[in-house]
Amino acid sequence: MKKIILLLSLHCGLLTFAQTNPLIVSANVVLPKDTLIAKQLVKSLNGFLGQKESPNKENVFVLKEDLLETSILLDEMKGIEKSGKYKDNNFYKGYLTNVVQIDKSNFIIQFSYIGVNENIPILGASFEVLAKYMDDKFYFLSPLQRNTLSWQTKKIGNCTFHYKTNLNTKVAGEYVKYVALFDKKLEAPQDNIVWYGCNDLPDVLQNIGVLYKLEYNGRSVSTFNANENKTTLLVNGTYNTSFNGFDPHDLWHERARNAIPRNMINKPVDEGCAYLYGGSWGISWSKILKMFKEKVASNPNTDWLALFNGKQLNFGESMEKHLMADYAVNALIVEKIEKEKGFTAVKELLSCGKYEKGNENYFKVLEKLTGISKSNFNENVWALIKKSGK
Repeated sequence: MKKIILLLSLHCGLLTFAQTNPLIVSANVVLPKDTLIAKQLVKSLNGFLGQKESPNKENVFVLKEDLLETSILLDEMKGIEKSGKYKDNNFYKGYLTNVVQIDKSNFIIQFSYIGVNENIPILGASFEVLAKYMDDKFYFLSPLQRNTLSWQTKKIGNCTFHYKTNLNTKVAGEYVKYVALFDKKLEAPQDNIVWYGCNDLPDVLQNIGVLYKLEYNGRSVSTFNANENKTTLLVNGTYNTSFNGFDPHDLWHERARNAIPRNMINKPVDEGCAYLYGGSWGISWSKILKMFKEKVASNPNTDWLALFNGKQLNFGESMEKHLMADYAVNALIVEKIEKEKGFTAVKELLSCGKYEKGNENYFKVLEKLTGISKSNFNENVWALIKKSGK
């Protein structure tokens, strides 16, 4: 009876807290025996979740030293109550499901988000966080470091690699060189990188503290990332536990997004840079250019301007391994601008804003930098193609 009264008082007391919908605490959850600590634990946990929609670095229930790995987990929690299928922003309700006290100050906490449709419960997600009790307050963090405590670690340059058994140091070294090259072009600071080599997506999720998430059903591979405190965290789940390979194309995109706000990046220019500096699908830029000339530029009637107004043309071997003609043309334009004016000018075109119908801002910046306009676009592109590869 006392336990039920305690739980009810905890629940009611939290209704006035910042979080609109505090976690539901069922009677079978074993809370700490000290009622004051139990009350503070639930209150702090609701505070942590109540701030999850804000920028991660502003969450007062996360210590600065734990922010990097916890940022990835917080990203997975954002908007978790919403259901697009049922058009309900509060479809999934949060339930505290397990509290395990490790020692006097450390706990493992598990909670789930469950919705009900036609009397059928639907599990949206389950999460696991660690909790630290300090100065009469709880702080929360991802279990990533705890879950990978037995892994090995090697630092190369500004990159720290966490791996299970073996690390391909040759490939890792090449990766570090590419990072330095791209960051130098982008005039970006040499921030630190922390890499974890998981087997696959389920391995990534378990390690970061996502026990289950409905949207990932059936998915096998992915890489999660976060950027906090001048450090990029990459948790890789693409069957690459020993770092036997990396894609310079994808690395370009990653480094560009670290240097330029995502909403300012023009995708076709970004892809053009990625083709030029990193190839695509393991195909080098020289081979892409050769394919482009044989399959697209061999047609003298090709309307290059039409490709920049939404008409897509794929000259890759398949839809999956696509190579887009407008991206290849942008690679040639980027090559010209960098040769004549340096990468600072390329960066201006790269950050001209998202692609939009008509690409007006793109052409405005392009004309300013090169003199190439819509009216003379086709003749200039043919000239670039003729000069290319020499």
